[in-house]
Amino acid sequence: MTSFDQGLAIELLHGLVSTPSVSGMEANAVALLVDRMERLGFRAIIDDAGNAVGTIGSESPRATEVLLLGHIDTVPGEIPVRIQDGVLWGRGAVDAKGPLCAFTIAAATTHIPDNARLVVIGAVGEETPTSPGATYVRDNYRPQACIIGEPSGWERYAIGYKGRLLVHATFTQDAGHSAGPVSSVAERAIAWHRRIVAQISEWNLGHEGNFDTIAANIQRFHTESDGLRDTARLTLGLRLPTWCDPNELQSLIHDTSRESELAFEGHAHAHREPRAGPLANALSAAIGGIGGRPTATVKTGTSDMNTVAQAFNCPIVAYGPGDSTLDHTPHERIDLPEYLRSIEVLRAALPDLVRSISDRPGPPAPSAVSSPPPPRESRYRSPG
Repeated sequence: MTSFDQGLAIELLHGLVSTPSVSGMEANAVALLVDRMERLGFRAIIDDAGNAVGTIGSESPRATEVLLLGHIDTVPGEIPVRIQDGVLWGRGAVDAKGPLCAFTIAAATTHIPDNARLVVIGAVGEETPTSPGATYVRDNYRPQACIIGEPSGWERYAIGYKGRLLVHATFTQDAGHSAGPVSSVAERAIAWHRRIVAQISEWNLGHEGNFDTIAANIQRFHTESDGLRDTARLTLGLRLPTWCDPNELQSLIHDTSRESELAFEGHAHAHREPRAGPLANALSAAIGGIGGRPTATVKTGTSDMNTVAQAFNCPIVAYGPGDSTLDHTPHERIDLPEYLRSIEVLRAALPDLVRSISDRPGPPAPSAVSSPPPPRESRYRSPG
C-alpha cells in the first residue's frame, strides 16, 4: 500500500482542533471539514442535522457500505492549541477530532473494491444527552459495518459501551430555620440519593465488574431559597450494563420517589459486540501487521455506538488514537506518532473489512425499520 502525506494529516488535525466546536456551535468546524474532504476527493456535504458527511467509492445503492462515524463537537474549555515535542494540545484533540481526522485521511488514501464505499461523518451534538447528529445518522443509514470514532489508543478497540440514564430530582419545602425540627431540603435530597444507591446495590446482586453493574454518581447538586421556599436540585448520572433497560429503570425510580419531582433524559442502551467478527478481525490483523498488540476492551462511558448499534444491526466497534483518560480534562492532548499509526491501521483494515463483508446481506433500509425492538425480560430484583 502506498504511503500517505503525514504532514497533510497533521495539518488537518491542527486546523480542526484550532476551530472551536462546543456542542451547538459546530458550524465553522463542520464547514472546514467539508472543505478539506472535498480537497481530498470526497463527495462532501452538510446534511440536514448539520453533520459533515464525506463519501468515497461507489454510488450504487447495492454497494457495500462502511460507515466511519466520528463526532466533531467538544465540551467547553479553551486549551491553547500548540504542538510541542510531538504532542498536539487542544480541546477536542482526543475527544474526538483525532479519531475523526484519522478516519478522513485513511478513507481518502486507502484502496477499496469498486463495489464498495466509505462514508465518513463528523456528527454534531455527541456530547449532549440527545446526540442529534448520530440520531439523524441512525435514521438514515444502514451500513454493513460501522466504526465509531472514539479514543482507544492505536493498539486497542472498544467492543462495548455502557448505557446511560440521567435523573434530575427536585425537592421543595417551606423555608425554615436551620435549628428547627424539620429536615433541611438538602438533607431530603441526600436521603433520597442514599435510598436510590441502596436500591441499585440490590439490583446489582448477581452481577460483578464495572461493565456489568449499574454505577451512580452525583453530577450536580444545588440548593437555593427565596426566603419562602427552599429548593434542592440533584442530578444523578447512571451508567447501565447490557441487562438494564433505561426505560424500565426510569419507571422503578419514579415509583419509589414520590416525595420529589423527577425528570429523566439521556436514555441509552448499553451495547457489547462479540470479541470475534469481521471488524474486530480486520483491526486486529492491521494492528498486528505494524507491530502492535491488538486488544479488545469495553468502556464504562457512552458514545454514539449506543445511539446507532441497535438500529444498524451490523458489526460495530470504536477505534481511534488518543488516551481517553484525557477526555474533558484541561490536559487534553494527542501524541502525533500515535495518531499517524492509527491512520496506518485503518488504511490496512478497511480493504480487508470490505472484502470480508461484501457477501453479507445488508440490514433493511431505514424506511423498513419502523417497529420497536421486542421488550426485554426484566432482570431486576425487587427493591427491599
